[in-house]
Amino acid sequence: MMTITDAQQDMRRSYYGGAPGVVTSGLIWLMAGMVAVYSTPKYGIAALIIGGMFIFPLSLLLCKLFGASGKHDKNNPLGPLAMEGTFWMLLSIPIAFAASLYRVEWFFPAMLLVIGGRYLTFCTLYGMKIYWILGGTLAVAGFVLVLLYGSTMLGAFTGAAIELIFGSVIFASYKQELMTSST
Repeated sequence: MMTITDAQQDMRRSYYGGAPGVVTSGLIWLMAGMVAVYSTPKYGIAALIIGGMFIFPLSLLLCKLFGASGKHDKNNPLGPLAMEGTFWMLLSIPIAFAASLYRVEWFFPAMLLVIGGRYLTFCTLYGMKIYWILGGTLAVAGFVLVLLYGSTMLGAFTGAAIELIFGSVIFASYKQELMTSST
Protein backbone atom coordinates (compact mmCIF):
# COMPACT_ATOMS: atom_id res chain seq x y z
CA MET A 1 0.00 0.00 0.00
CA MET A 2 1.40 3.40 -1.03
CA THR A 3 1.60 6.27 1.40
CA ILE A 4 0.47 9.70 0.22
CA THR A 5 4.12 10.78 0.09
CA ASP A 6 4.99 7.75 -2.06
CA ALA A 7 2.00 8.41 -4.31
CA GLN A 8 2.99 12.05 -4.76
CA GLN A 9 6.56 11.07 -5.52
CA ASP A 10 5.28 8.59 -8.12
CA MET A 11 3.20 11.34 -9.75
CA ARG A 12 6.17 13.75 -9.78
CA ARG A 13 8.46 11.08 -11.22
CA SER A 14 5.92 9.98 -13.84
CA TYR A 15 4.97 13.48 -15.05
CA TYR A 16 8.20 15.43 -14.33
CA GLY A 17 6.54 17.33 -11.51
CA GLY A 18 3.69 18.32 -13.82
CA ALA A 19 5.88 20.91 -15.56
CA PRO A 20 5.32 19.55 -19.11
CA GLY A 21 1.55 19.91 -18.70
CA VAL A 22 1.79 23.47 -17.38
CA VAL A 23 4.17 24.52 -20.17
CA THR A 24 2.04 22.84 -22.84
CA SER A 25 -1.07 24.56 -21.49
CA GLY A 26 0.78 27.89 -21.52
CA LEU A 27 1.70 27.37 -25.17
CA ILE A 28 -1.94 26.62 -26.04
CA TRP A 29 -2.98 29.86 -24.27
CA LEU A 30 -0.31 31.69 -26.27
CA MET A 31 -1.62 30.19 -29.50
CA ALA A 32 -5.17 31.22 -28.57
CA GLY A 33 -3.97 34.77 -27.93
CA MET A 34 -2.22 34.89 -31.30
CA VAL A 35 -5.34 33.60 -33.04
CA ALA A 36 -7.42 36.27 -31.26
CA VAL A 37 -4.98 38.98 -32.37
CA TYR A 38 -4.74 37.91 -35.99
CA SER A 39 -8.35 36.79 -36.40
CA THR A 40 -11.26 37.34 -34.01
CA PRO A 41 -11.81 36.81 -30.27
CA LYS A 42 -14.26 34.01 -31.08
CA TYR A 43 -11.60 32.15 -33.05
CA GLY A 44 -9.22 32.69 -30.13
CA ILE A 45 -11.79 31.04 -27.86
CA ALA A 46 -12.13 28.14 -30.29
CA ALA A 47 -8.34 27.82 -30.41
CA LEU A 48 -8.14 27.45 -26.63
CA ILE A 49 -10.97 24.91 -26.51
CA ILE A 50 -9.68 22.84 -29.43
CA GLY A 51 -6.04 23.24 -28.45
CA GLY A 52 -6.92 22.21 -24.90
CA MET A 53 -7.78 18.75 -26.19
CA PHE A 54 -4.13 18.28 -27.11
CA ILE A 55 -2.58 19.42 -23.81
CA PHE A 56 -2.41 15.96 -22.22
CA PRO A 57 -1.02 14.06 -25.23
CA LEU A 58 1.53 16.80 -25.97
CA SER A 59 2.57 16.95 -22.32
CA LEU A 60 3.13 13.18 -22.37
CA LEU A 61 5.52 13.65 -25.29
CA LEU A 62 7.40 16.29 -23.29
CA CYS A 63 7.50 13.94 -20.30
CA LYS A 64 9.16 11.28 -22.42
CA LEU A 65 11.63 13.82 -23.82
CA PHE A 66 12.68 14.64 -20.25
CA GLY A 67 12.97 10.98 -19.29
CA ALA A 68 9.68 10.63 -17.38
CA SER A 69 7.34 7.76 -18.17
CA GLY A 70 4.15 9.82 -18.51
CA LYS A 71 2.28 7.06 -16.70
CA HIS A 72 1.79 6.74 -12.96
CA ASP A 73 1.66 3.43 -11.07
CA LYS A 74 -1.73 1.77 -11.55
CA ASN A 75 -1.98 1.32 -7.77
CA ASN A 76 -1.39 5.01 -7.10
CA PRO A 77 -4.35 6.19 -4.98
CA LEU A 78 -3.99 9.72 -6.41
CA GLY A 79 -4.74 8.55 -9.96
CA PRO A 80 -8.50 9.03 -9.56
CA LEU A 81 -7.99 12.59 -8.24
CA ALA A 82 -6.23 13.49 -11.50
CA MET A 83 -9.19 12.22 -13.53
CA GLU A 84 -11.76 13.84 -11.24
CA GLY A 85 -10.02 17.19 -11.61
CA THR A 86 -10.04 16.80 -15.37
CA PHE A 87 -13.77 16.02 -15.43
CA TRP A 88 -14.51 18.99 -13.15
CA MET A 89 -12.57 21.25 -15.52
CA LEU A 90 -14.32 19.90 -18.62
CA LEU A 91 -17.72 20.38 -17.01
CA SER A 92 -16.79 23.97 -16.14
CA ILE A 93 -15.84 25.04 -19.68
CA PRO A 94 -19.51 25.59 -20.67
CA ILE A 95 -19.75 28.15 -17.84
CA ALA A 96 -16.86 30.11 -19.35
CA PHE A 97 -18.43 29.79 -22.79
CA ALA A 98 -21.78 31.04 -21.45
CA ALA A 99 -20.02 34.04 -19.90
CA SER A 100 -18.52 34.82 -23.32
CA LEU A 101 -22.02 34.97 -24.82
CA TYR A 102 -22.74 37.87 -22.48
CA ARG A 103 -19.31 39.50 -22.92
CA VAL A 104 -16.72 37.86 -25.14
CA GLU A 105 -13.96 39.38 -22.98
CA TRP A 106 -15.07 37.24 -20.04
CA PHE A 107 -14.19 33.87 -21.59
CA PHE A 108 -10.48 33.89 -20.82
CA PRO A 109 -10.87 35.30 -17.27
CA ALA A 110 -13.49 32.62 -16.59
CA MET A 111 -11.11 29.99 -17.91
CA LEU A 112 -8.36 31.38 -15.69
CA LEU A 113 -10.66 30.71 -12.73
CA VAL A 114 -11.47 27.20 -13.97
CA ILE A 115 -7.86 26.27 -14.63
CA GLY A 116 -6.72 27.95 -11.42
CA GLY A 117 -9.21 25.86 -9.44
CA ARG A 118 -7.94 22.70 -11.08
CA TYR A 119 -4.32 23.52 -10.26
CA LEU A 120 -5.21 23.78 -6.57
CA THR A 121 -5.71 20.00 -6.58
CA PHE A 122 -2.25 19.54 -8.07
CA CYS A 123 -0.73 20.44 -4.70
CA THR A 124 -2.19 17.18 -3.40
CA LEU A 125 -1.35 15.26 -6.59
CA TYR A 126 2.30 16.25 -6.72
CA GLY A 127 2.99 17.32 -3.15
CA MET A 128 4.20 20.70 -4.40
CA LYS A 129 2.84 23.86 -2.78
CA ILE A 130 3.73 25.91 -5.86
CA TYR A 131 0.49 24.65 -7.40
CA TRP A 132 -1.49 26.57 -4.76
CA ILE A 133 0.38 29.71 -5.78
CA LEU A 134 -0.17 28.96 -9.48
CA GLY A 135 -3.89 28.33 -8.95
CA GLY A 136 -4.27 31.46 -6.84
CA THR A 137 -2.35 33.59 -9.33
CA LEU A 138 -4.55 32.44 -12.21
CA ALA A 139 -7.72 33.09 -10.18
CA VAL A 140 -6.62 36.58 -9.10
CA ALA A 141 -5.64 37.37 -12.70
CA GLY A 142 -9.12 36.32 -13.86
CA PHE A 143 -10.81 38.63 -11.36
CA VAL A 144 -8.47 41.53 -12.16
CA LEU A 145 -9.05 41.17 -15.91
CA VAL A 146 -12.82 41.41 -15.40
CA LEU A 147 -12.52 44.37 -13.02
CA LEU A 148 -10.22 46.24 -15.42
CA TYR A 149 -12.26 45.35 -18.51
CA GLY A 150 -9.28 43.55 -20.02
CA SER A 151 -9.41 42.69 -23.71
CA THR A 152 -9.82 39.16 -24.99
CA MET A 153 -6.23 39.09 -26.17
CA LEU A 154 -4.95 40.33 -22.81
CA GLY A 155 -6.84 37.50 -21.09
CA ALA A 156 -5.25 34.89 -23.34
CA PHE A 157 -1.75 36.33 -23.06
CA THR A 158 -2.09 36.64 -19.29
CA GLY A 159 -2.92 32.93 -19.02
CA ALA A 160 0.01 32.12 -21.31
CA ALA A 161 2.49 34.24 -19.36
CA ILE A 162 1.46 32.88 -15.96
CA GLU A 163 1.56 29.25 -17.05
CA LEU A 164 4.83 29.55 -18.95
CA ILE A 165 6.54 31.29 -16.02
CA PHE A 166 5.24 28.81 -13.44
CA GLY A 167 5.91 25.87 -15.77
CA SER A 168 9.54 26.98 -16.02
CA VAL A 169 9.81 27.33 -12.24
CA ILE A 170 8.23 23.91 -11.67
CA PHE A 171 10.54 22.39 -14.27
CA ALA A 172 13.62 23.87 -12.57
CA SER A 173 12.34 22.89 -9.13
CA TYR A 174 11.74 19.29 -10.11
CA LYS A 175 15.09 19.10 -11.92
CA GLN A 176 16.73 20.31 -8.70
CA GLU A 177 14.82 17.64 -6.74
CA LEU A 178 16.15 14.99 -9.13
CA MET A 179 19.72 16.24 -8.79
CA THR A 180 19.44 16.36 -5.00
CA SER A 181 17.96 12.86 -4.74
CA SER A 182 20.65 11.35 -6.97
CA THR A 183 23.47 12.55 -4.73
